[in-house]
Amino acid sequence: MNTTAVALVVAAALLAGALLLWPRTRRVVTTPAERAVHSALHTAALAAVPLRRGLTAESAAEAAPHLRALIGGAALGVADAAGAVLAWDGPHATLGATFAEAAARAAAGGRAVLVAGPGEQAGRTLVAQPMLLPDNEVTGVLGVVTEERPGPGTLGALAEVARYACGQLQLAELDASRARLDRAEVRALRAQISPHFIYNALNTIASFVRTDPDRARELILEFADFTRYSFRAAGEFTVLADELRNIERYLALERARFGDALQVRLRVAPEVLGVVLPFLALQPLVENAVRHGLTGSGTVSIVAADAGTECLISVEDDGAGMDPELLRSGELDAVTTGESAHVGLSNVDDRLRAAFGNDYGLVVETAPGAGTKVSLRVPKFRPGVRV
Repeated sequence: MNTTAVALVVAAALLAGALLLWPRTRRVVTTPAERAVHSALHTAALAAVPLRRGLTAESAAEAAPHLRALIGGAALGVADAAGAVLAWDGPHATLGATFAEAAARAAAGGRAVLVAGPGEQAGRTLVAQPMLLPDNEVTGVLGVVTEERPGPGTLGALAEVARYACGQLQLAELDASRARLDRAEVRALRAQISPHFIYNALNTIASFVRTDPDRARELILEFADFTRYSFRAAGEFTVLADELRNIERYLALERARFGDALQVRLRVAPEVLGVVLPFLALQPLVENAVRHGLTGSGTVSIVAADAGTECLISVEDDGAGMDPELLRSGELDAVTTGESAHVGLSNVDDRLRAAFGNDYGLVVETAPGAGTKVSLRVPKFRPGVRV
């Protein structure tokens, strides 16, 4: 036998030995208990997604199969706090009316209600378990059907799943409350933008009507576009490109008013134009820079730089500045004084933190006679933050 043939025989023997040993040496990655825990957590996570949208017929129908899997019942129903059935998963749908009655009783009494199946459902049991908030307020009712009288294990599982579902509904309400607060703050900010600026803008436009009609026409269009954007009803977030375009409109009107006394420097990296940020987050910063940075004459610098996973934005003026002790005391709105006090930085700071977390608030650098620089960071992507 030549050398090549010997090598082939040896290789074949090694391969055969490896194939024989492989099933014996393969490790079991998880134990049955670990797989059960993983499955339960995965199912709970699937149920959480629709519940975080609040308790509706749609979210209840989507969550019901996963809640049923967690409890292990023959069927499961979901009702609102008044006992109206929102969803039913599994067989025995004829128990729907029985569940509605039991759910109303459970919600009224704040405790589980057991009902024996009537008629053709005899031998089965329906348990209605209210979903209770810490103050015993009922947010909804879960109902599970068992083929026999449920034991302590089933009742305990139902109570825990109801508590879990209630927690997700609480989080949904917190999300909704925060969204309502954000909308209220944006509406307030929109209302605050108007009086002082609009009065001056209209006076400036009027001054050009006779001396330079074409310029007046351009400013009217800029003013119309500025107000249309500022008072739009299209959500709480926008992209940086749109925010900067509206700031350009604002600055066009202010430069028409102040002439060469107001200089503007704009440096924006093209990569960050699509970054999402709270609506009207930059407008108050620029307005503050113009109002308090222009003492006879001055320069406002706006920079938006690419920083990997984040966008760095700053608005700086070379005006009179202010005492930094006012900022250390937490009085962000102290930057705004006099007739333009409506332009508050606290509103912007709060909305940035609400959208991206406490690490993303405003940073203000200032000193008497040294101007003011306001900086912020915006992540390029954050789950749940979109236009």
